[in-house]
Amino acid sequence: SDGSIRLHQMTSEYPLMQWNDSTNGQPVIALQWALTRPAVFFALDASSNIYIWDLLENDLLPVAKQTIPSEKVVAMCLLGEPEKANGLLGIVLAKESGQMEIQYVKKKWASP
Repeated sequence: SDGSIRLHQMTSEYPLMQWNDSTNGQPVIALQWALTRPAVFFALDASSNIYIWDLLENDLLPVAKQTIPSEKVVAMCLLGEPEKANGLLGIVLAKESGQMEIQYVKKKWASP
């Protein structure tokens, strides 16, 4: 609820990494690892901002932020086929009105 993100190992109650205030204090609505690139994850905050984290590029801050200005986004889900080498990765966004939107991710954050 405060924008903090923690990375845990299954065998420990303490986080391996913790990013406080990673969304400028906005609650994190959804967080998901990329299906095609294991070091990348995406976070959606309550202000309809999507943060892209690539831990191989920068493990302190997100490498990109995208604001969805048109309407409030209430849910996010990633789609892709990890068994295929094409690196195609998409984000499905559910908006407050019930509309769905699919956006495709740049290859540099999607390719294995």
